[in-house]
Amino acid sequence: MYYLGIDLGGTNIAAGVIDESGHLLCKISSPTGFPCPPEELCDRIGQTAQKAILESGNLPISAAGIGCPGSVNQKKGMVELLPNLSLHHFPMRDELQKRLHLPVEVDNDANAAAYGEFRAGALMGTQNAVAVTLGTGVGSGIILDGKIYTGQNGAAGEIGHTVIQRNGRACNCGRKGCWERYASATGLIWTTRELLEQDVEKSSVIWQMIENNLNRISGRSAFNAMRQGDALGQKIVDIYIADLSCGIINIINSLQPDKICIGGGISHEGESLLAPMRRIVDKEQFVTNSLLNTELVCAQLGNDAGIIGAALLGADQDQKKNV
Repeated sequence: MYYLGIDLGGTNIAAGVIDESGHLLCKISSPTGFPCPPEELCDRIGQTAQKAILESGNLPISAAGIGCPGSVNQKKGMVELLPNLSLHHFPMRDELQKRLHLPVEVDNDANAAAYGEFRAGALMGTQNAVAVTLGTGVGSGIILDGKIYTGQNGAAGEIGHTVIQRNGRACNCGRKGCWERYASATGLIWTTRELLEQDVEKSSVIWQMIENNLNRISGRSAFNAMRQGDALGQKIVDIYIADLSCGIINIINSLQPDKICIGGGISHEGESLLAPMRRIVDKEQFVTNSLLNTELVCAQLGNDAGIIGAALLGADQDQKKNV
């Protein structure tokens, strides 16, 4: 059996074909092409999906799944709100089934990525786990008792919008001090900029890296400076890891999952990120049994997690129908 997974992003649409074990056999990407009417967007999604099937050698596809970056009603297959693509109460499942002639499952993209890691990546072997992705924002998906936890309205898992600094940085969600404003790659860039602006003597090597242009700061600037022994780089990294750890500890104290996996570009720092974070977490978490502490690991599937997870969601529903 083979399944199709689609990861809908604001910039690109990625689609791929997996086998029953969750192995990605091929992948195709194309521009989202927004702004465009919703029906045209679905045409683009369908075309990208068909290219992926063709790339697989026209393998027989049994079902499909799509992860969308917004509020999704999984039961109805509706995208309730996807502001970046101007979708509101849009029947994504029905529209894609018309174009693909396949059963289609629709879920939030972070949930799909978490499910991919749960079934085929870093969270395999667990029953209760959380996947956190550090990108432009902080995406997260929660697995409880082996299932994606969506809450009563399908919007559960927005851990990036829990507050760690009351009246802190303004967030697009309308609150201030959200975790994603500090723990995302964007948050790290803001922290780097704030501390560089205080470095009036320009003593940090980061100034050389960015050629004295604050707009050239990246999520790697502080880590690269730290590795060169730069004091300010080390300070920025320490602040960032403390902010990241604050949210991780909140997750652990709330859910006590078996594992939390960290994905996104910053996760490529590996143990430079995880080792100091574990020390903070071990010190501050609420511990009832030190033999059963939550394990912190890096995600394994990278940018393919959403495709694989979406395809596996489609596979699950297909197999249920055939029982």
